[in-house]
Amino acid sequence: MNRFKTSKFKNTTPKIAKKDEWINNVRAGSFASQGNHIKASSKLVAFNTEQAGGGMLGLSSVQPGSDGQRAVTQISCHSDLVTDMDFSPFDDSLLATCSVDETVKLWRLCDLAQEQSSSSELTLRPGQGRLELVLFHPTSSGLLAVGTTKSAQIWDTNCQEAPLAVLEQHGDQVQSLGWKLDGSLLASSCKDKMIRVFDPRAQLAPVQSAKSLQSNKDSRILWTKDDLLLTTGFDTMRSREARLWDSRKLTSSLGSVSLGTSSGTLIPLFDEDTGLLLLAGMGNTGIDCFEVSSSEPFLSQVSHCLTDTSTKGVALVPKLALDVMSCEVVRVLQLTDSCILPISYQVPRKNSGHEFHDDLHPDTVGTTPAMSAEEWWKGGNKQVERVSLHPDKRAKQKAAPAKQTPAKKEVASGGSKEDQARDCSTSSSPLSTPSSSAAPSRSPSSTSGLSSGFVPSPSPSQSAKAFQNLMGPTSKFRHIQGTVMHRDTHITNIRGLNLTTPGECDGFCVNRQRVAVPLAISGGQIAVFERSQPGKLPDTALPTIQNSVNVADFAWDPFDTHRLAVAGDDAKIRVWQVPEGGLKETLTEPKIIMQGHTEKIYSITFHPLASGLLVSSSYDLTVRLWNLETGKQVKVLDGHQDQVFGMAWSPDGKLLATVCKDGKVRIYDPRKSTSPVQEGPGPEGHRGARVVWVCDGKYLMVSGFDSRSERGLYLYSASSLSSGAVSSVPVNVSPSTLIPYYDPDTSVVILTGKGDTRVYIYEIVPEDPYFIECSSFNSPEPHKGLAFLPKTECNVRDVEVAVGLMLTKTTIEPVAFKVPRVKKEFFQDDVYSDTAVWWEPALTGSAWLSGSNGQHKKISLKPKDMTPVSEAPKEAPVRKYLPSSVYLEEKTDEQKKDELLNAMVAKLGNMDDPLPQESYEGVDEDEWDD
Repeated sequence: MNRFKTSKFKNTTPKIAKKDEWINNVRAGSFASQGNHIKASSKLVAFNTEQAGGGMLGLSSVQPGSDGQRAVTQISCHSDLVTDMDFSPFDDSLLATCSVDETVKLWRLCDLAQEQSSSSELTLRPGQGRLELVLFHPTSSGLLAVGTTKSAQIWDTNCQEAPLAVLEQHGDQVQSLGWKLDGSLLASSCKDKMIRVFDPRAQLAPVQSAKSLQSNKDSRILWTKDDLLLTTGFDTMRSREARLWDSRKLTSSLGSVSLGTSSGTLIPLFDEDTGLLLLAGMGNTGIDCFEVSSSEPFLSQVSHCLTDTSTKGVALVPKLALDVMSCEVVRVLQLTDSCILPISYQVPRKNSGHEFHDDLHPDTVGTTPAMSAEEWWKGGNKQVERVSLHPDKRAKQKAAPAKQTPAKKEVASGGSKEDQARDCSTSSSPLSTPSSSAAPSRSPSSTSGLSSGFVPSPSPSQSAKAFQNLMGPTSKFRHIQGTVMHRDTHITNIRGLNLTTPGECDGFCVNRQRVAVPLAISGGQIAVFERSQPGKLPDTALPTIQNSVNVADFAWDPFDTHRLAVAGDDAKIRVWQVPEGGLKETLTEPKIIMQGHTEKIYSITFHPLASGLLVSSSYDLTVRLWNLETGKQVKVLDGHQDQVFGMAWSPDGKLLATVCKDGKVRIYDPRKSTSPVQEGPGPEGHRGARVVWVCDGKYLMVSGFDSRSERGLYLYSASSLSSGAVSSVPVNVSPSTLIPYYDPDTSVVILTGKGDTRVYIYEIVPEDPYFIECSSFNSPEPHKGLAFLPKTECNVRDVEVAVGLMLTKTTIEPVAFKVPRVKKEFFQDDVYSDTAVWWEPALTGSAWLSGSNGQHKKISLKPKDMTPVSEAPKEAPVRKYLPSSVYLEEKTDEQKKDELLNAMVAKLGNMDDPLPQESYEGVDEDEWDD
């Protein structure tokens, strides 16, 4: 006799959905966080994307639409990477997210056919740095567990001022959290190899703990049946493993399975109804299925599913969304780089598709919370009512009238104005459940003050105004998205790149036609690549510009795409002419050599309006102005007491600003005086700085360091430098100087440092608060520089406001910065003002030196076949709900008869249609029961 009982799930078979059932157009990011990167409710799927530095989430639907496809949209959630997310078990449209930006946000998601709200339901600020984990309670509404770096907090979302509990600090990073299925206990796994079990209502210290994990690398924890805990991680030999523990005795495991050596985190998913456990390794292609038992053998393998693409994340689809008539017991969504694969686990049965098998589908947890967060906190232990999965019984449950529960009052910190501005929900509670919001009341509402009881959808301008009143000034660019363009546009296989250019150098330089990159080859060699010839570079040596000495800085002439100026360690400036079509052979003789500095040059900058003018700074503490037409210096500016970090010409080309290591910001009028006309205090730090003119030349923005070496941005009035900075904003701690690119058309500044992975974006306004932070962009690996192209390179049909080239160790990749807009068929004239033709000179260098001034002409970026959005036909406002008169209107007997007759005719259908039995097919002989 067999010792172990045979399981009804032993033959469970995984089936990967057909390609036309996949969720496509997904661009999953590769981010370091403790989350699973994808979560699903019965209706929606949310997943991490690479957009906006990971601050955006992708959204799709669990079930395909009428056309068999699943639309994919995006929602901008945070200003930094979204580290984890979770759907409410009681509301398919309520999503919680947490982020590196130290906030937890709740989102009320709409149907994908509608535009998602840009503002969250509420925001929590735990205040302990980066947040890694967020988890809804399994039995209580409005209750969240939030994982900070070294602690866990319990939050009631209806009391946003402070958490209900801050659990005892862990010894290292919290890697995973898991609620017990009955909601009574919370377990955690930690980088200090400890497993802890908390009873948050009884005490802040763990009730059970043990140093049971064998490795400190990427562990996960969840509760299975009874009091059993499951952990995944690595053993001492770096092999991935899963272990089952009795939560009352954590010193030794009950059973374990090993899944081979791999570096990817092992993600566990558990289905309570079947006891099936699924294990998927991040970066791997396999998903293993086990059955969990409370007795030996504890973990029994059921199946192994192998997919074609590596896993970026996995999620379980809730039971209420499964095809139970096909004997589907579990469905997994596998997130990959470019798509989401549904994988269905089915038990082979006769009559599958025609008969409900209640032994496979016991009653499952319903969607009505057992209690509120307050009731749970006071000691309640009610369990969620279970519901049948039988299609007929579920139809009756849906048809039953929902109980009305009074709407909870919004706490003051949540703000009722924000609720009234929502387009997707009529409930006044931020965590209203289906039971409390399903049926609208016909009685007058104390919340809305309207006779219908429905809250009308406000106009977009009203919503924006209400949101601005709550959150302060906002930018139309706050949801800007950085996107790396297709690989076909990349230049790859760059070899021998110089990664040690001076701090005053941008690292590389670009123009509309070509890119110049310094190489780590003796003789100060520079490679020049044509933008019209992307692709993989050959392994053989390429023709270069041989500068003969180490390169200090270099810049393209803005008015001549063939002319490159290079400053060297020998205090000379060499001007090179690149032939039409690019370098065909190595250049060894420059067109011009200019000498005047007595020591090494720091940096060089071309004049923005006058052709043939160049300014340079040097270790000899002078700034010199050069005329390239004569090859001679024409001005020597003095007044600096230390190293010149950066220089910038004013937009009108009259003035030159400098920022210096001596702690001063200076403005020169080179044609009138060799001494500064203004001087004021600059950033206190001495690590480096850059300066740029902003707001039509009325202000100077300096990126630098404070006295604690923290990077920051400083804004100075160009008419009053001596007054100091009018505003400043801290950024972060990093050794590299932030290099700014300022777009005068949008007043958006984009900043990043050499060796950074994050690109910061701000809109600068000439009034308080001056700096308005927008979404940031994260590159997958550290970049060595970011340089921008003329505005005409932007695709206005896709609402691109800036296009840059990002230099990595071996590639040059175009990055487009886009503003999300709904009506892309119209030209967004509120985003695109006429732009200056800065690639054409306004006057000659000689004319400027003689006292003349000029300005660039401007052009419109509007294509001829596009209509400005300001001239788009106005759409009539759409009511989200029918007026109360429709519901209260009494129909005549004649109207009722007509409706009944029409319904009967529609049900009978067309007599010419084939009968249902005509489409039936026969079955094989072995399908008949004896």
